Amino acid sequence: MNIHFDELLTVTFTLFAVIDVVGSIPLLISLKEKMGEIKAVQATLVSGGLMILFLFFGDSLLNILGLDKQYFALGGSIVIFLLGLEMVLGHEIFKADKDAKAGNLVPIAFPVIAGSGTLTTIMSLKANYLDWVITVGILVNLVVIYFTLRSLKFIERILGDAGLIAVRKFFGVILLAIAVKIFTTNIVAFKH
Repeated sequence: MNIHFDELLTVTFTLFAVIDVVGSIPLLISLKEKMGEIKAVQATLVSGGLMILFLFFGDSLLNILGLDKQYFALGGSIVIFLLGLEMVLGHEIFKADKDAKAGNLVPIAFPVIAGSGTLTTIMSLKANYLDWVITVGILVNLVVIYFTLRSLKFIERILGDAGLIAVRKFFGVILLAIAVKIFTTNIVAFKH
């Protein structure tokens, strides 16, 4: 097994850009305020499990369900759009779940961390890279995700209330734009 560090770096940084956990910090802080707590280990393991599952079984799983990547991406884009709208307008769309464990799964593990864009990207990377390279790229990103989730209180203190509001609204608009991009790129699936 040859080690290709350039391929490993490419896969790792591609996933880092698509997952965008740093850009999701305002959303994660907002969700933390609703849920009271984000369980970093649980959210990291579930999102990592989804990524690994889709690496090895993504196409088969979607085929069993009678879905293709475009339909999957469209569903995820609607959830991301609603989350962005909530951040910009300041109105609660997703009600706080009485079970905080469920909040760690939806929407944090999916679609915020392991969203349709991330899962589709993982399946697309398989065309050019070996499974072990993609697996290592996923694991490196999971470490970053875990430490980001663990540091939310610290980040929240640094930004302060006014900073959080400004950053939340800015990234809400970014989330809306990402959702629209994912939606418009994949809506062509309905034309067939």
